[in-house]
Order: sequence, then structure tokens, then C-alpha cells
Amino acid sequence: MGFLQEGHKCPRGVWSRLSEALITVIIGGAIGIVLCYAIEERPVAPLVLAAAALGAVLASAVRQATSPRI
Repeated sequence: MGFLQEGHKCPRGVWSRLSEALITVIIGGAIGIVLCYAIEERPVAPLVLAAAALGAVLASAVRQATSPRI
């Protein structure tokens, strides 16, 4: 690695990384909700919430595993 040079610029800012992570979590949560309704005809609210949380966590884990390390 080494020290940063004077002309160093980070490739992406904080807001772009934050928005990318937030969009990933929202999409994962939506996929979890859709799958919950596909499996169960009338799911109770805690089941929908748990499915959304699981979908968000799994989407975030996949994004972290597949994104390149900078």
C-alpha cells in the first residue's frame, strides 16, 4: 500500500457509499416482503417484518461479499 500522495483523491465519497448501502437494504427488504407474501397468503405483521429484516441483511451481506476492496 504505502502513504497517500498529495494528489490523492478517494474514488467515491461518503454519500455515494451510504446511498448505495441504503438502496441495497431497501431492495433486499422489499424482496423479503414479496417472498413472504408469495409463501404465506395472509402473513402476520411480525412475520413480514422478520422477512424484510432477513432480506435486508442478506442483501447487505451479498453486496459486501461481491464488492471490490478499495
